[in-house]
Amino acid sequence: MSKKILIVEDDPSFSRAINHIIEKEGYDVITASNGMSGLRMAQGDKPDLLILDVMLPGLDGFEICNRLRRDPPTATLPIIMLSAKGQEADKTMGLKVGANEYLTKPVDRALLLEKITSLLGK
Repeated sequence: MSKKILIVEDDPSFSRAINHIIEKEGYDVITASNGMSGLRMAQGDKPDLLILDVMLPGLDGFEICNRLRRDPPTATLPIIMLSAKGQEADKTMGLKVGANEYLTKPVDRALLLEKITSLLGK
């Protein structure tokens, strides 16, 4: 059974590009385009990994990550934050709220796939 990855990203073209990269590797992909639906899907659809943008309509990625870490069923969900916010303070905040990895856009395809593989234990 293939692993399910949730992408929470409000930019449709970037979301499609990441979706394409990940699906080509054999993963199942589900997507959300805003913070609240992303949070609900992370809690209800039981993804194996979450790729999370920081700047989202509604809840931002930092808040989503923080909430998921405080909720026992999602406390250990692997989370990769993927954002245009590349300042050291943003990276520090992402890791502080519980992201396993913090990558900046534009993301290197090989690096993203390496982090996914590592977090999913393949």
